[in-house]
Amino acid sequence: MILTEQEKAEVEANRRRYEQHKALGQQQAPKALPPPLLRDGAPIAADAIIHRETVPGGWYYVTKLGRGEALRLVNTSGTSCVSIQAWNALDPSERLNHADTIKVQWAASLRKGRVILSDMGRALLSIIEDTSGAHDTMVGGSNAATNAARYGTGNFRNARDNFVLAAGKLGLDRRDAHPSIGFFAPVAVDSQGRFEWHGERRHKGDFVDLRAELDLLIAVSNCPHPLDPSPSYAPGDIDLIRYQAPQPASDDLCRTVSLEAKRAFENNAFYLAGAAGRA
Repeated sequence: MILTEQEKAEVEANRRRYEQHKALGQQQAPKALPPPLLRDGAPIAADAIIHRETVPGGWYYVTKLGRGEALRLVNTSGTSCVSIQAWNALDPSERLNHADTIKVQWAASLRKGRVILSDMGRALLSIIEDTSGAHDTMVGGSNAATNAARYGTGNFRNARDNFVLAAGKLGLDRRDAHPSIGFFAPVAVDSQGRFEWHGERRHKGDFVDLRAELDLLIAVSNCPHPLDPSPSYAPGDIDLIRYQAPQPASDDLCRTVSLEAKRAFENNAFYLAGAAGRA
């Protein structure tokens, strides 16, 4: 595409406005995020556990997660990638939006203190514990084509098909299966803009705790990430622990870390007040 001089000037003006807004946003994020938690940290009280599930490699799981409950994803094998999708249980047309999660918070890196946003600007999930910090918001899960390119011919389960099946179990449709976020997927971008895989950042026993900020439908897929260089298809088991999370304090990190996070939770409060009024 060849741009005219006027079009080039418009692009440059838009770029300058974007950079100004980005700089303003970064200046208004005063709280530093903590380093990854030790893998023996944050034990869950036995009486807080609602359900436990082991998901074999290649398979998927669906659940409903009430507001205030949390889901711990455990990479028990150290070789798994856990992809998730999420929908507002009251209105599944509202769903996880990985692009807004990145651009609204000015960061593609997810770790404790970040929130996962919906396409309505509300917080769906808060990352309240994390031992890894090696997650993927840019590439997405596997599909039949990526599996064929990596492993050749064969019957290899993939994240895309898992999510389509999961959507059906949740009363949704194929078109409701949206782009996912991958946990324990150590993807980075080099100086040339190329994706890199840092397998040394993935460890057996790593876990991430996701607290639901609305009543949610959750789908989890346990398939190898498309950038995982392992030549063999051998995903390990994962453990999922659904539990009652502690009540957020007034200075809860996820709710106060930035102006963008505060705005998302203000949107939640406004929405929940309206939902209560409609009940």
